[in-house]
Amino acid sequence: MAAKGYLVAVIGAGPAGLYAARALAQKGARVVVFNRDIKPGGLAEYGIYHDKHKMKEGLRKQFQRILEMPGVTYLGNIAVGQQGDLTLDDLRDLGFQAILVTTGAQGTKSLGLPGEDLEGVYHAKEIVYHYNLLPPFSQQTFAIGRRVGIIGVGNVMADIATYLVKELKVDEVYAIARRGPFEVKFDKKEFKRFARNLDVEDFEKEIERIAERLRKVGQDPEEAKAHILSMAEGAPETGSPTVFRFRFLSSPKRILGDEHGRVKALELEDTELVLENGRTKAKKLGTTYTLDVDTVIFSIGDRVDPNFGLPLEWNAYATNPNPRFPVDGVSYEAYDPEKGEPIEGIFVAGWARQPSTGLVGTARKDGENAADALWQYLKTLEPADIDVDAVVAQIRAKVSKPLVTQEDLKRLAEAEKAEAEKRGVPYFKFDSNEAMLQVMGLLPVSTGD
Repeated sequence: MAAKGYLVAVIGAGPAGLYAARALAQKGARVVVFNRDIKPGGLAEYGIYHDKHKMKEGLRKQFQRILEMPGVTYLGNIAVGQQGDLTLDDLRDLGFQAILVTTGAQGTKSLGLPGEDLEGVYHAKEIVYHYNLLPPFSQQTFAIGRRVGIIGVGNVMADIATYLVKELKVDEVYAIARRGPFEVKFDKKEFKRFARNLDVEDFEKEIERIAERLRKVGQDPEEAKAHILSMAEGAPETGSPTVFRFRFLSSPKRILGDEHGRVKALELEDTELVLENGRTKAKKLGTTYTLDVDTVIFSIGDRVDPNFGLPLEWNAYATNPNPRFPVDGVSYEAYDPEKGEPIEGIFVAGWARQPSTGLVGTARKDGENAADALWQYLKTLEPADIDVDAVVAQIRAKVSKPLVTQEDLKRLAEAEKAEAEKRGVPYFKFDSNEAMLQVMGLLPVSTGD
């Protein structure tokens, strides 16, 4: 039944999108959440390390409560974008008065190195999605060898290293940093999960190797050593023979391949630290050395999808430099730099606005602030006649594949809980869209004939 009000599309069902949907629904808007994946949660579901069951379950319950709100409608298994099931213009034509884009950073960053196309070169996101069972990554094969170089020293590196050490039990893992020990970005808690596998003798030699370069910027090598080793204190045994090593002040220069087109080594260029405006930056020195690895994983952050349909600014969607509806001085309004004007009725939040910035708490706050900005915009418009059921029916008529609702998600959760109990494991996930759609009754079950 139609009623006067405001109709909002939220694209993306990660923390930013879901908390924004809640805030908008609480203000009185009718919100339809569109999700490319079947399950909601985004990086809270598919980015947090897979064995953190208690944390994930707590978030799932919060998200479920949001999706059960009277003003919120969930549609999963539907992609929005230039190459998706619906475009932004389609949403406008369907009567959405405002659109909030919270798609996260679906693109990947690389360094443009020679050899990036070799077999055995991956982005961290691909590996994280794989072990967290996000289709289609869950069904892909990754040719991870015995000696792995991870480019980057943040918490995602720590997750990847944990996977390589504790689950794959590879021979060697190298974490490669352009800067030094004081500039690592991983948390002590994350490092501890595999810190017992640190090759302490090699680590001490590595500090000796870069000692003079640290002293040049006033950093004490002994303090640098103690800084990392203190983070490893009390680390539990992993039961893995993997050896973990650091290579500091080293910038990847090129990836070398063998005659079969597979990674065989990584060439690194020495760097030194320089101080600029009180911050350290890495400056290349021209000298190089080679690290024998057979797999390279980029863990250097993310970028938004350039094919989504919004203008880009660096690795994010462009936002209005002079916002009409700022919140805490921040702009959430999509912007067209070529035209020099905002894109009417479209807002961005979360990693779509600032890729690789913060985790669930940061995304939640950004989503809620974006909801405030979007609500300010809506109040400049006249309320419209809204019939969400009719809009959903139009969407179903346009999209020729099963769409997942909140009721379908309940059936999926019940099926996965039953499977976990049957297997005697804390949590179970179906690893393909087909399997999930089948247990929800949205696809016929294959008989195998």
